[in-house]
Amino acid sequence: MAQINPYINFNGNAEEAFTFYKSVFGGEFQKIIRFKDLSSPEFPIPEKEANKIMRIALPIGNNILIANDVPEMMGRVNENENRSKIAIVAESKEEAEKIFNGLSVGGTIEMPMGDSPWGSYFGMFRDKYGIEWTVEFAKV
Repeated sequence: MAQINPYINFNGNAEEAFTFYKSVFGGEFQKIIRFKDLSSPEFPIPEKEANKIMRIALPIGNNILIANDVPEMMGRVNENENRSKIAIVAESKEEAEKIFNGLSVGGTIEMPMGDSPWGSYFGMFRDKYGIEWTVEFAKV
């Protein structure tokens, strides 16, 4: 059975927020990836975006709180709407594809299912109702 986790977008303060969340919930970050970690000639990262969080994850009980900073080139996050995504962690690549293909019908695919920079099989979309989702299978 797939697991559902909250995924939050921040305007440059994801690390600060997650340090606070960690102080409340305890635990350790699974992984922190900064935009500079993805920089390459094909994908240059502006210096002002380099240290922002591309992905941060904090396990809380059986769930994972996940977040990122939205790069300035994508515009500011409206903190009153569309700040969060529903993140599904599938038990298999097949389950991930089935969920992604089913929920994204009639919606807008933002990132097709494929290998992610953090090592999982990942995709992202907005469904036909405007809800934002990510689907992931961790190939551990």
